[in-house]
This record gives sequence, C-alpha cells and structure tokens, in this order.
Amino acid sequence: MKKCLIVYYSYHHGNTKKIAAVMAEASGAELCTIDELSSKKFQDYELIGFGAGIAYGKHYDKLLQAVSALDLRGKTAFVFSTSGSGKAESNNATLMELLQKSGANVAGSFACKGFDTAGPFKLIGGIAKGHPDAADLEAARKFVREMLR
Repeated sequence: MKKCLIVYYSYHHGNTKKIAAVMAEASGAELCTIDELSSKKFQDYELIGFGAGIAYGKHYDKLLQAVSALDLRGKTAFVFSTSGSGKAESNNATLMELLQKSGANVAGSFACKGFDTAGPFKLIGGIAKGHPDAADLEAARKFVREMLR
C-alpha cells in the first residue's frame, strides 16, 4: 500500500476533520493539520491529500497559502473539501491549480456537504444540517481507496 499523508484545515464545525479522519482510517494515512505541515518531509510519502472547508468558492486561504509555498515535484496529490453546497468541480479548482503549480500530479478531487453557518446562513440556522452524514463518510472512504490504486 502507498504511504499516504492527509493534510487538512478544519475551522467551523469540524466537517473537514471528520472527512480527513475517515480517509486516514480507510487508507492507513498519517493525519496532519495545516499547523503541523512544516515538520513533514514530503519525500516520505507517495500520495498526499489536501483538504479544507470552502469560503467564497475556494479552500480557506490558510491552506492555499501553505500549498503555494511547497515544492511537490514528482508527488501525487488529491484534493478534498466540505461546504454547504458540496460542489467539487468549482470549489476545488483553485487548490488543484496551486498543487499543479507546485509540481504535483493531481490524481483526483472529492467534495461533500458540510454543515455551514457562515455569513447569512447563520440567520436561518445554517445549511446542510447533518452533513457530513454516513453516506458522505462512505463516499470519502471509497474515494481515498481509489486514490491508492
């Protein structure tokens, strides 16, 4: 099995942390928060996942800034996110582009809904209540297993 690292930033409700933990359990990956990132030696890993919640259509800036400073030449990476909408293609595009600029081969992208009370959603009690749910967690397991093939 490929040696895998999952780097994540989970801010509001722990949605992304739940997805990262399930992916780590399913893949035998090591989990790493964005704050622990500087101590990691990327050459030790064959597959690296990067994920965070989404704000204004892209991953949180803290993750984007960290990735833009990395040298990932020759590494295989994947992207994941949680958001009120759960849209993968549009929400994950910025991080995928940054990873490619850092030299990584981006092998895949995963997104699911996550409970969201940011901005105006707070006024209505939030959106995507109950997410990530059991189906989201199972989809995350399936996705990371595919990335290991």
